[in-house]
Amino acid sequence: MEINIRRLSKNYYSEDKTIAALANVDLNIPANRIFTLLGPSGCGKTTLLRCIVGLEIPDAGEIAIGDEIVFSTEKGIYVPSEKRGLGMVFQTYAIWPHMNVFDNVAYPLQTRNEPKEEIRRKVKKTLHFVQLDGFENRPATKLSGGQQQRVALARALVAEPKVILFDEPLSNLDAKLREETRKELRSFLTKLKITAVYVTHDRIEALSLSDTVAVMKSGRIVEIGTPWEIYFDSDRRFVADFIGRANFVEGKVVTVEEPYTMIDSAIGAIACEKKSGASPGKAVTVCIRPEFIRVLKGDHTDGRNIFRGRVESLVFVGDAYEGEIRVGETLLIFRIEPTTAVREGEEIALRFDPRHCSILLN
Repeated sequence: MEINIRRLSKNYYSEDKTIAALANVDLNIPANRIFTLLGPSGCGKTTLLRCIVGLEIPDAGEIAIGDEIVFSTEKGIYVPSEKRGLGMVFQTYAIWPHMNVFDNVAYPLQTRNEPKEEIRRKVKKTLHFVQLDGFENRPATKLSGGQQQRVALARALVAEPKVILFDEPLSNLDAKLREETRKELRSFLTKLKITAVYVTHDRIEALSLSDTVAVMKSGRIVEIGTPWEIYFDSDRRFVADFIGRANFVEGKVVTVEEPYTMIDSAIGAIACEKKSGASPGKAVTVCIRPEFIRVLKGDHTDGRNIFRGRVESLVFVGDAYEGEIRVGETLLIFRIEPTTAVREGEEIALRFDPRHCSILLN
C-alpha cells in the first residue's frame, strides 16, 4: 500500500516559541517496501510517523494511504487512527505484563469481536511466522527483550494491516541482540511483502534494513535514496557526515576533464571520478570514507591521490585498526586490516582511488 504525503506541516508551541516539527513535507512511500526515516533527535521523523498513523494531527497538508485520503486540511478529512488499517510497533513494545503471549497478540482481534476460533487460527499463524511457536501460554514478564520485540511485531501483524510502522523498536536491546533482531526483522518484512515505515537515528539499522532511506533534518526531507546511494553518492555534507564516519577536505576545482574532476586542496591535488556539476574555480568539499584509505609501505610517488603523512594514533578494534594520519596540517581518519604492519609515529604513504571520493558542493 503506497503512502503519499503532500505539504505536511506540524508546529509545536513552547514558551511563546513556535517549533516547526514538520515543514511542508512532500514524500512518496512506495508499496511493499521497507522505507526508513533517518535523522538525529528532534528532526521530525517520529512526528511524521505519528501523523501517518493518526496519533498526531498536522496543522496543514494531506496524507493518503493507497487510494484513501486519511487526512486533509483543505478537504476537511480526518480518519481516526483505529480506522486507518495500520499496525504499529513502539520503542517500548507496549507488552502488557499481566497477559500471556497469546492474549497480547490476540488483543487487536478481541477488540474487534472476531470469533474465538478465528482468533486462535490467526494468532497461531502469526506466532509461527515470528518463530514463537509454543510460547502462547508464556507470561510476558518471562520473555527476553528479543522475544518481547517479536511479540510486539506479531500483535501488529495479526490484524493483517495494510502498512506497519516502527518507532525505533530495537533501541532497548543490547548490541548483539540488536544485530540478530535486525536480520530477523528484515527477513520477516521481506517475506510479508508489506509496506513498512521504520524510524531510527541508528545509521546501521537504516543501511541494513531498508530498501529506501529518507534522511531528515529540522523537519524537512534532506535526501532520499537507496542505502548504497545515501552512503556513497550523497552530495550533501550533512547526509555524508550523519550516515557514517568520513574525512572532509576543503578545496577548489581546478579542471574538469573526463574522467576526472581535479581539485586543489590542503593535502595536495585530488582526482575524483564522480560527477558533481562543479565548474573550475568552484569551492567544494571532498568526502573520503576511512575504509577506502590504503596504507602503502615504502616509497610511493607515482599515481593519483597518493600522499605522505605521519600516523598520529592507532587503535586495535578487533576486526581492524582505526587511526589518524596527519598530512600537512590535515588529520585524516582511516581504517585498515588488522594484519597491516603500521606503527604510531611512522611516516607512511596513503592512497585512495578516484572512484571512492565524493564531491560535496559548499
